[in-house]
Amino acid sequence: MDYKKAKKIYISGIGGIGVSALARFFIEQGAQVSGSDKTQSDICSDLQKAGVTVYYQQDKENVKDDIDLFIYSAAVPENNAERQKAKELGIEQKSYPEVLAEISVDYRTIAVSGTNGKSSTTAMLASALIEGEKDPTVILGSQYEKLDKNFRAGRSDLFLLEACEYRAHMLLLNPQTIIITNLEEEHLDFYRDINHIIQTFQQYIQKLKPNDFLIINNDDINLRELRLPNCRVVRFGLIEGADVRAENIRKLPGKQIFKVIYYGQDLGDFELNVPGDYNIYNALGAMACALEKGVSIGQIKKALSSFSGLWRRFEIIKNKEYTVVSDYAHHPTAVEQTIKATKEFMPGRRVVAVFQPHQKDRTQKLFKRFMDALEQAEVIILPEIYDVVGREEGLEISSKDLLREIKKQYPNKEVYFAPDLSQTVDKVNQIKKDEDIILIMGAGDVYKIAEKI
Repeated sequence: MDYKKAKKIYISGIGGIGVSALARFFIEQGAQVSGSDKTQSDICSDLQKAGVTVYYQQDKENVKDDIDLFIYSAAVPENNAERQKAKELGIEQKSYPEVLAEISVDYRTIAVSGTNGKSSTTAMLASALIEGEKDPTVILGSQYEKLDKNFRAGRSDLFLLEACEYRAHMLLLNPQTIIITNLEEEHLDFYRDINHIIQTFQQYIQKLKPNDFLIINNDDINLRELRLPNCRVVRFGLIEGADVRAENIRKLPGKQIFKVIYYGQDLGDFELNVPGDYNIYNALGAMACALEKGVSIGQIKKALSSFSGLWRRFEIIKNKEYTVVSDYAHHPTAVEQTIKATKEFMPGRRVVAVFQPHQKDRTQKLFKRFMDALEQAEVIILPEIYDVVGREEGLEISSKDLLREIKKQYPNKEVYFAPDLSQTVDKVNQIKKDEDIILIMGAGDVYKIAEKI
């Protein structure tokens, strides 16, 4: 069925950050949306306020015979009761990335891809395009104050979205502009190794036509392995050779300032109120695209200087006698960079890193890298690994294994294990001191403790 003809839509797994944005898209199209999720969350509550019926048990009784289109998230397997009922009733079923790909055909699509930085780059670019009156439709993998949570309904033909590499879902898209932030070993429950990831991204960028844009991180060693297609290529980075380059970077408490060189032209100083070199890279990727779409330098400067971050992306929850920061970092590189950025942004203070590993498979395959990434923090607290629904296969690994090896390699490091989030809060409250930065990291439900500390 053509998604535009669907009047009643059911979404299984509606609480996912990307899927919930899709729900908002269909509400904007005038469709009646309902759905289910196993977990009550703020995302689901916000959807209910927007008029969506949300069930908190995934039962076949939820699926009615008047539904035109059944959409499911990646966390909902084929044997799920709701999917089975939709099959019995003959309701067309489509995955979230399949529907996203169908929608994108009706727009000039900008797809932001890469291992880390997709959401921040997308949000920075959205801010610049809005400031430049380009009026894009946006689907974001986080929540941002300039959007309706994680979605924006635009009136132009520009569609900005995150194109996730999980199970090669980005291959379903045919965007006119691709931004790639970086490539690392990730989702190794699907990809064999980094070479498999590079090969898959090679397929992805080969879709670009001569007048399309590829905007790519010139400093990333894995992206340099790609054979660039016959299209317009813009390279960004911090090292000489990039078309859009940052130099003269100044790290100040609470902000960073850098000069931008654009094809040899000095565009002057830009200010960011979010930390880390990784956010400078994100800003350069967003800036390169915004300039190609006709946004002025002044508008981009204003958009970037007003960007104060996203939900769970260095989100400052409390900043009084001690500071609590919530961050989505769940890959070793992101964890390492976030701790480093915290020390640059708030110098001279003790960092208490509360890290909830996300997915047993990832923890096992990137074990040593997680150990090294966490070593920068003065104190480490490790809640038990967050099991991802529909993506685990009974692997025997625990955060206790990570603790044991960290203590073995770094015997003077202060490291603690917490079997659940309640005990994580207790441990933080036992050891926290004035001036501490309590940095809560992970892609699971660890963010929920931030308000309790």
